[in-house]
Amino acid sequence: MTVEDIRVLLVDDQELVRYGFRLMLDSTPGMIVVGEAGDGAQAIGAAERLHPDVVLMDVRMPGMSGIEATKRIVSAHPDTRVLVLTTYDVDEYAFGALGAGAAGFLLKDTRPDDLVAAIRAVHSGDAVVSPRITAKLIEVAAPHLGLRQGPATDADEALSELTAREREIFVLIGRGETNGEIATRLFVSESTVKSHVGRVLFKLDLRNRVEAVIRAYELGVVG
Repeated sequence: MTVEDIRVLLVDDQELVRYGFRLMLDSTPGMIVVGEAGDGAQAIGAAERLHPDVVLMDVRMPGMSGIEATKRIVSAHPDTRVLVLTTYDVDEYAFGALGAGAAGFLLKDTRPDDLVAAIRAVHSGDAVVSPRITAKLIEVAAPHLGLRQGPATDADEALSELTAREREIFVLIGRGETNGEIATRLFVSESTVKSHVGRVLFKLDLRNRVEAVIRAYELGVVG
């Protein structure tokens, strides 16, 4: 392990799933699995002892759920990023992690390269919501979070402080695109996108990009 390695904690009640993730991540340059946990309570203890950079968190586990564990870990360790893993395209149980501070959502059958990219993205301060589940996530989560799509006039008023470029980036965030994907699409550097994203979040009073996705749905700019 080097100083630069991303320290990953695996949380899943299925040992075989954890074993598969460990094999993949331990063979990835720049990453190391520092521990495993089989339920939410174990995850909290492991996070306290091991101080991981990123936690891969299952949500459906016996005992304490991944949602409660995410909430407690993020509260106690603000620098630790939690990436929620879900089995289905639509998993209502997983959406509670939105309010718990999860940095993103991925399906368990995500390609290895995409999982590695997602871990690196959340470690760098980005947030990840799999494009395959973004629309369904919002559709199912909205009723539970009190969200509703507003008319275009509401969006215009809410986004009035954003520049044209910031509006464009806000829409792309809402579609679940990462900083790297946005940079490629707009032919700008990733650092430029990161600066724009920071201003968008600040102007809209949002904590993170996951909240930005929800806000984009609420305003009707994506859907």
